[in-house]
Amino acid sequence: MKVAVIDMGTNTFHLIIVEVEKDDFKIVYREKTAVKIGEKGINHGMITDDAIDRALKTLTKFKEVIEEEQVEQVFATATSAIRNAQNGKGLVALIKEETGIQTRIISGIQEAEYIYYGVNKALKIGDQPSLIMDIGGGSIEFVIGTTREILWRQSFEIGGQRMVEKFHKHDPMVQEDKVALIEYLESNLQELFEACSQFSPKTLIGSSGTFDTLSDIYSLKANVEREKDATEYPLTIDAFMEIYHEMIIKGREERLAIPGMIPLRVDMIVVACELVNYIIHKLELTNIRVSAYALKEGVLLNTLYTLKKEETL
Repeated sequence: MKVAVIDMGTNTFHLIIVEVEKDDFKIVYREKTAVKIGEKGINHGMITDDAIDRALKTLTKFKEVIEEEQVEQVFATATSAIRNAQNGKGLVALIKEETGIQTRIISGIQEAEYIYYGVNKALKIGDQPSLIMDIGGGSIEFVIGTTREILWRQSFEIGGQRMVEKFHKHDPMVQEDKVALIEYLESNLQELFEACSQFSPKTLIGSSGTFDTLSDIYSLKANVEREKDATEYPLTIDAFMEIYHEMIIKGREERLAIPGMIPLRVDMIVVACELVNYIIHKLELTNIRVSAYALKEGVLLNTLYTLKKEETL
């Protein structure tokens, strides 16, 4: 049986199609498109007309692929930008009308849980608590967990696109904007700090776009080979620090020239690096890992579990 999962993120829409094989799956198609649905409206609680057009065009294309691949079941989720927009539910109705795709708006907590499922499938967290961090355009999810369980999870509506529009007013960022960003993080992440004080994670596990790009840059710099179907990507604390110091002094065109950088990430990566640097130092983290799986794979795993459960009833 073929199953498709669509993840409508604030910056990127993802489509994965898998062939279900007993208790596992094999990815047969994967695509991502830079829709930037939160652009120019995310901090005003609206999705602009241009963003809606981009979303519908992308989903129409996804629907064509789904039909060509003869997919039997489609599961589509929408996250921060759509769940917080005044016209978010209207967009979901329009998507259904225009493409036939039924979209489920998930909460931040659900998003964090799905991310944990995806990450734990990719790299096996281990017995000691680790801090999972997923930097989306609209929200940031943090999960403290082990291979066996989630110990704590939360979603914060302070994602990369929101931070870019609030704080990345000069390029490169000036000190005044950096200070304002750090103060913003300090005031918004107290719940995270309290949880980390309780569970004492020492390893940061990054998932999704920013961490993918950081790993790409590191791999090319260090000539580290990455297997095509790897579910864990290479990155070290020292390598991150080197990339971080490069990002904060370079302008947009200079960042774009860095091997491994992609246009989709070039704007958001500066505030994202400031966030990662802040978290590493604030929480005294000593190790970093990068998961190739995140939300969409977590949704898929949960879906397969539900389908299997229904079969046994």
